[in-house]
Amino acid sequence: MEAKIKVENLSKSYAGVPAIKNVDISVGPGEVFGLLGANGAGKSTTIECILGIKKQDSGTVSVLGMSPQSDRKKLFERVGVQFQEANYQDRIRVDELCEVTQSLYKSSADYKSLLKQFGLLEKSKSLISELSGGQKQRLFIVLALIPKPEVVFLDELTTGLDTKARREVWKYLSDLKREGLTILLTSHFMDEVETLCDTIAILKKGEIIFYGSVNEAIESSPYENLEDAYLWYAEEENENENI
Repeated sequence: MEAKIKVENLSKSYAGVPAIKNVDISVGPGEVFGLLGANGAGKSTTIECILGIKKQDSGTVSVLGMSPQSDRKKLFERVGVQFQEANYQDRIRVDELCEVTQSLYKSSADYKSLLKQFGLLEKSKSLISELSGGQKQRLFIVLALIPKPEVVFLDELTTGLDTKARREVWKYLSDLKREGLTILLTSHFMDEVETLCDTIAILKKGEIIFYGSVNEAIESSPYENLEDAYLWYAEEENENENI
């Protein structure tokens, strides 16, 4: 089946310093792909180039068979995006924010149905400032799903959430995966990655140092769990000791 996201030999530098080098990614329909790495490893630059927010120096990117540069408007009718540092006015209501988001697209999902699906319908008249951390994160998923996307990008979705709220978000994402949605996510939580991801790529200093399944990552390391294996690949423990 044709990949929903296809990245080949992607490279980007800032002031002559490479941020990512020769990155290759392929994400199939209904797949959850995890892009992992320490802060500064190149995750954000990779996603920004995939979304067309930044232009790569070399390499090619295709999302749903389209270029994020030349087909940007058409593409974003079919893609949902949630960024970790999304900022919304505290004094706007949940339903107002959903309606504003809905107005940006020619075709959109019924946001009330999405709010109900994610346990937020009773909060539709609440101000954003009145929501708990878990409720805000669920709302961010709703906003990303309003355009009825075929592909969704999620950035550190459960950072700052307690265990119960994180597991609730995982359940919602697992349901979406079963419905055939393609998801590319970043996360620092290895239990989250194990639960959700079919395939992972680990970035270090802008280069992919591992690409495969969670089980393959563990089996190819000296360790028996993903967290230790990830630290071994990224060599974060050794690097932190030298800081």
